[in-house]
Amino acid sequence: MTMADATQSSPKTDPAALNQDALRALKSGDAQSARAYLSAAIQAEPATVSLHLNLAAACRALNDLEAAQAALDAALALDPRNFMALLMRATILERQGKGRLAGSAYGVALTQCPPADRLDPATRQAAERARAAFAAYQNDLADHLRQTLADEAGPSREDNGRLEAFVDRLTGRRRIFHQQPAQFTYPGLPAIEFYDRCVFPWLETLEAASNDIIGEFLQAMEDEAAAAGFAPYVEYPDGVPLDQWAELNHSLRWSAFHLYKDGAPVEANARRCPRTMAVLSAMPQPHTKSRSPAAMFSVLAPKTRIPPHTGVSNTRLVTHLPLVVPEGCGFRVGSSTRPWRVGEAFVFDDTIEHEAWNTSDTWRAVLIFDVWSPFIPPREQEKIVEVMEAMDAFHGASPGSDL
Repeated sequence: MTMADATQSSPKTDPAALNQDALRALKSGDAQSARAYLSAAIQAEPATVSLHLNLAAACRALNDLEAAQAALDAALALDPRNFMALLMRATILERQGKGRLAGSAYGVALTQCPPADRLDPATRQAAERARAAFAAYQNDLADHLRQTLADEAGPSREDNGRLEAFVDRLTGRRRIFHQQPAQFTYPGLPAIEFYDRCVFPWLETLEAASNDIIGEFLQAMEDEAAAAGFAPYVEYPDGVPLDQWAELNHSLRWSAFHLYKDGAPVEANARRCPRTMAVLSAMPQPHTKSRSPAAMFSVLAPKTRIPPHTGVSNTRLVTHLPLVVPEGCGFRVGSSTRPWRVGEAFVFDDTIEHEAWNTSDTWRAVLIFDVWSPFIPPREQEKIVEVMEAMDAFHGASPGSDL
């Protein structure tokens, strides 16, 4: 007589006892009896999620995948975020040969996965397998979508970059970063990591002066009197809760030779760099009392990393003109990483998380300055300046930072 027969001849009505009998039956390999026990338990107590999950396991062991799916549907109707039910649904789809649906279902399940230290070893292993299956699904989807892009008639470089970023975000290959201005957020401005060159026709003027700017920088580096103009880029007073800057605070490992600071030229430095100052005067920089423009030669020492951080205000963007760039230097804004190339400038939104590094054995140098966001028309620029200056006048203090 099977366990199922025993259930019929001596019926139990306690769902907990029936569930224990079912678990013993499953352990012994008698999935048919386990199914009978669990069906009886669910009839007595239909709102218990664990009974539906165990019934799904019994049906899966019997290769009755449709019944297993029905049991999981019942469990998820009671608890839509149940990780084990979501995970088992993905495995059922995989066994049914529905690979793409299974891959997507693994991704849904992983959104509800508890921390690893709260999982037993078997579940932790199942979760790792789910991650691998989901990653394979994302890669297959990305390859398929990229092939679709490759088959289309050529978009512009800017459009193609956006399309590729869209695909990467859609398939989980690229994290989405948002603007996080440390102080001033102007509404309605887009979050663009690196801007397309065509937005800034003045970049050609800047790059045409690269050799002159590099020459003035190198002369400042080599002149003992000028060397005194290099100061730590990070200079926060003690007690400020900015832990990420502890290593570089008041350190010349990241130094700046300021050409404009707090809205005014640094005369001693500016006199040494007339060509650079002339070029900067042609750039669309903000002009706000005691705040901007800001411009400097930024020098990063060997084996030094600037930690991830965000800038002050999204009303302005940051321009980099690389001057001296050894191998092993890089720069990341959001999910986009690129090298510096001497004489090739770029513009980025520094209110999106960014970082830089120099793993070489020599220093790296970049000219840095701010420009207005091209999405703010001139009249609004004037009003923003008025608001900022009125705010500073209200507080009666010199802000010492940029707009």
